[in-house]
Amino acid sequence: MTSTLSTLIVDIQQSVAQIFLNNPPLNVITPAMMDELLQVLTEIEKNAEISIVCLTGKRKSFSAGVSIAAHSPGNVEMMLGKFHAVIRALMGSRKITLAKVRGNCLGGGAELAMVCDLSYTGKKARWAFPEISLGCYPPVACAALSSLIGQKLASELILTGRTISGADAGNIGLVTQAVPDYKLDTTVQAVLARLARYSSSSLSITKRAIYSWDAMHFDKGLARTERIYLDELMKTADAQEGINAFMQKREPRWTGK
Repeated sequence: MTSTLSTLIVDIQQSVAQIFLNNPPLNVITPAMMDELLQVLTEIEKNAEISIVCLTGKRKSFSAGVSIAAHSPGNVEMMLGKFHAVIRALMGSRKITLAKVRGNCLGGGAELAMVCDLSYTGKKARWAFPEISLGCYPPVACAALSSLIGQKLASELILTGRTISGADAGNIGLVTQAVPDYKLDTTVQAVLARLARYSSSSLSITKRAIYSWDAMHFDKGLARTERIYLDELMKTADAQEGINAFMQKREPRWTGK
């Protein structure tokens, strides 16, 4: 069964629900997409027949991240609330969540992929947390990235915003596995088929056991990074300058204020 929303395509086959981000050309995550993701994830959570969720991007990209316009002072609190509701839905889901990544996987897109239980990427994919170039930071990555790849590497990626390949993402443990791009679909399909053979209740309970320690710390950490973002970062002139400069297609003029 396939259903098409304004920014998503949802395909449900037996126990597997595939969610395609569908906002061409780069599947930018808008507040409308956040609403639809939360709606779909909530409906899937209620469906006892579904045990696995695969999140991916339509066409050649996973996602280039959250819309820059949504970071503006008048929108940012609403945007963070919506986006973090989606992140919490993924983190708290009883379903096994899997990300399949090709092309751009940047900012909020990379945050969506990194909080899934399993993630598979094409080796040529482009991963980055580039928010620092806008005078901002990625709250979800600040709260959780170090638990995946270690504090030093996490700090380097967040503070420099540099782009790494899917192959590099595999080497540092940011993803479950990096494979040649032409093998991505068959690799993920094999994983989905293997998971589908197992008891849905056993998968769900095992997932809860795996995250029994991290879940408590992540929720507190994300709440803290969100408050710092809104109460401190977004009150600086540089954060507003970075967003304005991007939208005006010019270099930012930092003042340190």
